[in-house]
Amino acid sequence: MVDFIAEKLYKIAVVGDKESVIGFRAVGFSVFIADGASEAEKIINSVADTDSGFAIIFLVEDYAAKLSHVLSKYASAPTPAIISIPGRNGSAGFGMGQVKKAVERAVGADILFKNEI
Repeated sequence: MVDFIAEKLYKIAVVGDKESVIGFRAVGFSVFIADGASEAEKIINSVADTDSGFAIIFLVEDYAAKLSHVLSKYASAPTPAIISIPGRNGSAGFGMGQVKKAVERAVGADILFKNEI
């Protein structure tokens, strides 16, 4: 007898202003256009529902910087992972700052950036 393991297929969401996120549709991501941080927060809370099937949410930095309380809310949950990405204006360094904090929390020291950020 062969046992089969049912694999769940997860989805990826991208949340941000239209100019920053529309191109992600071409690679099959679910794109959610938000006209501001408060609208992005509502979308994230809806998309982060455990039954929605989203494992990763990419969020443009402009909104992520204003939604640190939302990022904190989901930081300890296994899914979704909320990851900051540069928006249409380029990177403001917020995403790399988040990576630095995560590494410091996991390892106990700044091993990647040596206080450069």
